[in-house]
Amino acid sequence: MRFPKLFEERYIGNLHIRNRIVMPPMGTNLANELGAVTPAMIHYYRERAKGGAGLIITEINSVDTPQGCALSNQLSIDDNSYIAGHNELVEAVHEHGAKIITQLHHAGRQTTPQNTLNMQPVAPSAIPDPFLKVVPRELSVEEIEEIIEKFVQAAIRAQNAGYDGVEIHGAHGYLVGQFMSPFSNKRTDLYGGDLNNRMRFPLEIIRGVKEVTGENFPVLFRFSADEFVEGGINLEEGMKIARMLEDAGVDALDVSSGTYASMPTILETMNYPEGWRAYLAENIKKEVQIPVIAVGVIRSPETAEGILAEGKSDFVALGRTLIADPEWPQKALEGRTEDIRKCITCNIWCIGERVFQNLHIRCTVNPVAGRELEYPLISSTLTPGHFAVIGGGPSGMEAARVLAAAGHRVTLLEKEPELGGQVKLAAVPPGKEKIRWSIDYLQTQIHKLGVEVHLNTEANADTLQGMDIDGIILATGAAPAIPDVTGVHSPNVTTAWDLLAGRYEVGNNVVVVGGGSTGCETALLLKHQGKDVTVVEMEDDLAIDAEPISRITLMEELGKSGVHTVTGMSVQEIKPDGIVAMDREWTKHWIPCTHVVLSVGAVPVNNLEGELRQRGMKVFVIGDAKEPRRLNTAISEGFMTAHRITQAESLNQPYRPFPIQRQYGQEHEHLLQ
Repeated sequence: MRFPKLFEERYIGNLHIRNRIVMPPMGTNLANELGAVTPAMIHYYRERAKGGAGLIITEINSVDTPQGCALSNQLSIDDNSYIAGHNELVEAVHEHGAKIITQLHHAGRQTTPQNTLNMQPVAPSAIPDPFLKVVPRELSVEEIEEIIEKFVQAAIRAQNAGYDGVEIHGAHGYLVGQFMSPFSNKRTDLYGGDLNNRMRFPLEIIRGVKEVTGENFPVLFRFSADEFVEGGINLEEGMKIARMLEDAGVDALDVSSGTYASMPTILETMNYPEGWRAYLAENIKKEVQIPVIAVGVIRSPETAEGILAEGKSDFVALGRTLIADPEWPQKALEGRTEDIRKCITCNIWCIGERVFQNLHIRCTVNPVAGRELEYPLISSTLTPGHFAVIGGGPSGMEAARVLAAAGHRVTLLEKEPELGGQVKLAAVPPGKEKIRWSIDYLQTQIHKLGVEVHLNTEANADTLQGMDIDGIILATGAAPAIPDVTGVHSPNVTTAWDLLAGRYEVGNNVVVVGGGSTGCETALLLKHQGKDVTVVEMEDDLAIDAEPISRITLMEELGKSGVHTVTGMSVQEIKPDGIVAMDREWTKHWIPCTHVVLSVGAVPVNNLEGELRQRGMKVFVIGDAKEPRRLNTAISEGFMTAHRITQAESLNQPYRPFPIQRQYGQEHEHLLQ
């Protein structure tokens, strides 16, 4: 076995766990509008249990609905009416050998009136969270005691529902953490001041829960060992907190970091290295005897195994990793690391454009995430067809993968010498290397599935008509948009795409026209190369197309880099030694430079559709060839289109597991029981 530490059995209290892989709590919005468990949620967690996770900790489970909710569709357990639904969830996870613990939560000040049915958020002190800027109401001592009792009653309900334990959410700046931290707790009574008083609230919750649930019901505690905010909890105080939690009877510590004010340290962006937070768990582990869970961009089995082998923690938490690939544990167990669909840490569909927007969770690289009920299996056709996929970017490769997995013959034509499309370019700027994992996975899968790939091959209607094919998927991508500006075709002008592809060299003084995320990332790349760079953007803000958390990181990097930025100006003319830009007051500005890099969007490339349809051929247009958008949409459209084709051709036919059948025997099954 390649990863023996990962698959060792372990205990938390008296709870036996089949391996050392934990799915940590992550909000999904898959509960219904009242906070009840839904079939979609059950299937979502069931897949992670089937995939081999040892312990699943559910998403935030409200003990005080609606005032304590951080999400619009947040899971709730503040009333007995929720118990039956939770029991259905527990049974689904237990059916596949995993243990399941629910996380008890109160948002405190880290919420908005929209999530609390217009109730004012509450907190230890009437200080707004710097990220959300909503002024909370300070809790009275009587109200604090009532909330403690709500946690206790919620734990009783969790036990009655069949959960294997509970986790108190004291991390990330929510209510319990707000009491613990001097960053948010400015009280002068018995619940504020020194560490002993600030810890009174969580310790009373723990003791209350332990008293009513008994010794054989593990209580975990998640906390931010370092909040990464000035005046907040630091690691030195975090170690003291760990000892206090152990003394109070906590059975395991789930070591995280950050608050909303330091959001990228909770939900890291792509530039964070794998396992970067493990040092926090390592330091906490030195202070306590109870098990410690490490978290933080653990994407590969090698990283996870290393953390455990070096004794930094007792368990590893794979959060977004298990959203991207529920079968990660099974694949690691079987040594099939090349088949793992790695999370690229983009935050687009799991957070920024979904949960933050009150929508159900999705995943950029895993189109089924959050839709397991809708797409549990892919049909295996009994009437295999022959399909041509034109374009080897992520959308085309995903379509080819799904069609081939269903048993169709697939021929993929790519005009470039390498597969990957624009993702190859997106991976070039500093800190963006992980995005290439998405195409590495797809390339591996289509090779294993026998897709016939022709590189350096540009498709045309005559060639396609002579291939005896049943359908064509056009995934021909996009091209850089070229603005209608005087001088735009001069020798000193190029596009960000050509620059990132290494097809063009610039001088030492560069203007990047367009301050979207691609323009800003290109500017950072040029600055790292020692160039003097100015970004010119016609809007008032930069990188407004970026995912919100990624934008925070990008803007911080841009601010520290020394890149010059000009907003509210449009380029009027490009000359050999500079550009003319105009502001909103119609005043012209001269910006000298040796070269100009254009980054003003993209246009679809779709030259074949019309002629192919005229010849009576069945054509599907997907990805950027349909409309330039992000990677998440490209992969999703590739999946959905291929899935619909397979469904239509294989209706009422037998099904087999998605995405591909296991290639190995059952010799490791006992380790997942």
